[in-house]
This record gives sequence, structure tokens and C-alpha cells, in this order.
Amino acid sequence: MKRELYMAVLGIGLLTACDIPKAGTPEWFETAVKTSGHQLLYMADQLKNVPDTVCFPRSTKADGSYRLENAKDWTSGFYPGSMWLAYEMTGDEALAKEARKYTNRLEDIQYYTGNHDIGFMMYCSYGQALRLKPEPKDKQVLVNSSESLCTRFGPEVGLIRSWDFGDWSYPVIIDNMMNLEMLFWASEQTGNSKYRDIAMAHADKTLKNHFRENMTSYHVVSYSVPSGKVESKGTFQGYSDSSAWARGQAWGVYGYTMCYRFTKNSAYLEAAHKIARFIMENRPSENDYIPYWDYDAPDIPNAPRDASAAAVTASALLELCGYTDDKNLSNSYMEYAENILKQLSSPDYLAKENENKGFILKHSVGSFPHDSEVDVPLNYADYYYLEALRRYKELKKFG
Repeated sequence: MKRELYMAVLGIGLLTACDIPKAGTPEWFETAVKTSGHQLLYMADQLKNVPDTVCFPRSTKADGSYRLENAKDWTSGFYPGSMWLAYEMTGDEALAKEARKYTNRLEDIQYYTGNHDIGFMMYCSYGQALRLKPEPKDKQVLVNSSESLCTRFGPEVGLIRSWDFGDWSYPVIIDNMMNLEMLFWASEQTGNSKYRDIAMAHADKTLKNHFRENMTSYHVVSYSVPSGKVESKGTFQGYSDSSAWARGQAWGVYGYTMCYRFTKNSAYLEAAHKIARFIMENRPSENDYIPYWDYDAPDIPNAPRDASAAAVTASALLELCGYTDDKNLSNSYMEYAENILKQLSSPDYLAKENENKGFILKHSVGSFPHDSEVDVPLNYADYYYLEALRRYKELKKFG
């Protein structure tokens, strides 16, 4: 029987996993958690007087000031989500207080249908809140958010539409795999199979059309309406239509690992293993685990790194390690994720306290082709770094 990772209430917390003996807490981990909690509260203090309408810290601008967004930005849920995760690891009630404040500022988004990333926005915030310090409304907020996400599903195409801009007829991006988690959760909580059916339809067709033979992913696949046939495959944030955009690979391995958790569909597990293999076989060097922003960037080794892709990958591998009977493979995933976390927790990537505008990690890339958020902190890098640290702690059984 396969050793499985059984997830807590929302499928976010690990209960049991790989057979890792209990160990003492390493110094690098303690430093990472302490620094993270400090930075998040430092940021909250810096932002205490900003208007509630534009208050979500996404990144920094060229002049070093905050890039702040409103609740409808796709990244709005990551800052409160990060504070929930840091609260879980530190027990600092100040983090929980700030996390709830920012989470509640997203309440109206439960009815927002203009963004496929409502899963990021609401499940990373309200989902963590419901798991750690629930309030009566939290569950219904997430169910309503799932309903809103379902409005973007086109039955004739069989996929959730990602964007409403550009020249594509019906664009679907690999990032959208991450938003399926909320739908799977909604089915489990309500008993309504609709949410699960939509999530699986999206995952199935994405697996069919988004990946090349080596399991590198196209960023954007557009479909004709109403036929549902592929009209184009390309990129928006990667180097080229044929390149392997680093964060896209991370979204893929995380997304299909998560889909396997809820469905036990072996096709999803096989996809996750294959994507993980590509990532691990194409790291910058033997002792370097932070990918360049695109695996095919023309100026490697001088291309910018993407800490966000590394953080997402680490979190995914820490779940994936429990979904195999092969002890060597399981251990390789654990070791690779651990090496990512150690490198991200080094001075090269982990900010000093009261620096980096309160963000935790340095050196991420948002969209290099648009010269947007290049070599800057990003709130989703921080979120998945913290999620990976928490998963690592639970697997190692220390603390």
C-alpha cells in the first residue's frame, strides 16, 4: 500500500508523510522562521496608515517603495496567508491579529468573477484562517468563492478561462492549476460533485494540451469557441513559446501533486513525477537549486533567478515525497526540497530584519518579458516559502 500524505481539514496541513525520524531543529530553520515572523509584522507596521482599499503589498517598485494593490489583484491573498503560516509556526498572536485583519479585507472577493485566481486570493487567506482560527463565516466565504470561480468554466471548452484580455479566444494558463484546490475542497465540504468535476475536467484537458514530451509546459494555451480545439500554444511571461518558464514548471508539479491528493488519479501522480524529474535534472548546477527565471533564458548563467519558482517547487516536493513506494525517490524529493530551503534561507536570498521592505525573500521575477518585477521580492514567493518550511517541519517532526 502506498504511503500517503493525509492532509488536515483543508488539505493544507500535513499530518503524516515520509518516514522521517524526529530531529532537532536546525539553526537555519529557526533563523528562517524568526526572520519571517519579524518581517511580516514589520511590514504591517509600515503599512498601518495606508488606505484599506489599496493595502495589499505585492512587491517593490523601482524607486524602492511598496507596490500596493487592491483586493482584486491576483496576489492579494498571499500576505494574509503568509501571516497565518508564520503564526502557526511561531504562535505569535500579533501575526494572527494582522492576518485576520487583512483576510477580512478580502471578504467581498467571494463574489468576484473577473479573475480565475480567486483560488489564490481566497484559499490562501480564508483557507488558512479556517484551518487555524476559524470564524463562523469563513467556510461559506470559501464556498461562495468556489461558486464564483465556477462561473469561469466553459462547458463547451471544458476548462476554466484564465484571462479576459489579449487576442486569445479562450486563454488558459498553467498557473490556473493552482486554483483547483479550492474547488476540490468545496466538493468535500458541501458534498456537491460539481466543483470536483470542473476541477478534474480542467486538470485533464490541461494535462493533454499544455505539456511537451519532456513535460515542460506551455504558459498559455488558447482554445477556439465553441469547438474547444486548441488554436495556439505559447507564452506570455516566459522567454519564448518553446521555452520552459520556471514558475510554470513549479505551478505544474504543485498542481498535479495537489490534484492527486484529492483524486488518487494515477495520471496526475505520473505527471507530477515527470515534471519534478525535469526540474531536478535541470537545476543551475550540482549545488545550486534556485532556477533561472526560464530554463532556456539566453543569458544563463547571468540570467535572473526566480526564488518564487524555487519556493513553490520545494513545497510541492515535500508533498510529493509521500506519494511513492520508492524510498530512494521519496528521499530524493525530500533532499532536493531541503536544499532549496537551505539556499533560500541563506543570506543570498533571506532578507535581513527590517530590510527588503519587510518581504522575506529576495530575488524573484514576475514577468521578465514585460520588465515587470525583475529581481525583486514577491509576496507569493514568501507564501510558498513559509508553506514549505511548515511542511518540512512536520515531516522532520522537530519543534
